[in-house]
Amino acid sequence: MIPFLSLKDVTALHGAEINEAVSRVVNGGWYLQGKENERFEEKYSKFIGTKYTIGCANGLDALIWIFRAYIEMGVMQPGDEVIVPANTYIATILAITENGLKPVLVEPKLNTLEIDDDKIEEVITPRTKAIAIVHLYGRNAYTDKIGALCKKYNLKLVEDNAQAHGCKHTDGRVTGSIGDAAGHSFYPGKNLGALGDGGAVTTNDPELAAAVRALANYGSQKKYVFKYTGRNSRLDEIQAAVLDVKLKYLVQDNAHRKEVAHQYYEGIKNPVITLPDLLPDEQNAFHLFPILVGEGKRDALHDYLEKNGVGTVIHYPIAPHKQECYREWNGMSLPITEYIADHELSLPIGPAITREETAEVVRLINQFK
Repeated sequence: MIPFLSLKDVTALHGAEINEAVSRVVNGGWYLQGKENERFEEKYSKFIGTKYTIGCANGLDALIWIFRAYIEMGVMQPGDEVIVPANTYIATILAITENGLKPVLVEPKLNTLEIDDDKIEEVITPRTKAIAIVHLYGRNAYTDKIGALCKKYNLKLVEDNAQAHGCKHTDGRVTGSIGDAAGHSFYPGKNLGALGDGGAVTTNDPELAAAVRALANYGSQKKYVFKYTGRNSRLDEIQAAVLDVKLKYLVQDNAHRKEVAHQYYEGIKNPVITLPDLLPDEQNAFHLFPILVGEGKRDALHDYLEKNGVGTVIHYPIAPHKQECYREWNGMSLPITEYIADHELSLPIGPAITREETAEVVRLINQFK
């Protein structure tokens, strides 16, 4: 069996250190808002290249707090528009609508699977206040054109960096430090994953950082004094300690992902399979390895690989604008996004998969008819 991603095997790579870190917290008797959070936030800020990291409960909350903080700061108000890729995990869009903001969906480029920067300016209006980019699949979505548009129209740039820990832009900046603020997820399956839910906001803006930290702590900047109507959304000490261990190995683990990805790019030769453009290594953290399968063949390939012991996952089978929770959008036509939803299949990739396993996946795919 070749699982899509074995979390047990991933954890075992650094198991001794993780067990020691967890035991240290358990035996230390301090489980929230302590030294483990301070240590991880400091190290993650250094890794990302920002002044501030604020740990929170999960990646969705991280994005929610960014937009909520901008509203509290008077930068945005309910009803304002946020441009966002139409093909993304729904959390990006949920964070926008949760704050009473209006998502403006923009199609991706089929060859990159990332937001089409040529289609952004035409949807900018006087109500547009931000562009939210998503480094989907671990691929860098930022372009200099997007940066120029933010400057031209005085827009905030918010990064959804949930899938791209360690990814970089061409100028060397790490994703999560490129925009005005970024949301990060530490869901267990991520490149930098905790042993449960976890998330963080990174930014260089001290006012935003202070607002986010307060909002995620009941709205309080001082004990029993509440500036905002916030929520309880904090990263616990055990998760912070685990993340501190795994952060040390992130570059190494990402390098293994890149080796696996190159094995796929060099080995897959089936004409029914289309691979997205190969980016320079530093611009792809290879959180996922998406392929596009020929018309009507995606489910057959999924079943064939599963029958032969290979796990695959579809990211994502129903586009956000076709979900019941956004039924008012169900009549929208976004053909590229819909094509990706109908044809995408993600192959096994991660720090624990072996070269032999990857070669077997390639062999099976090339034999598929």
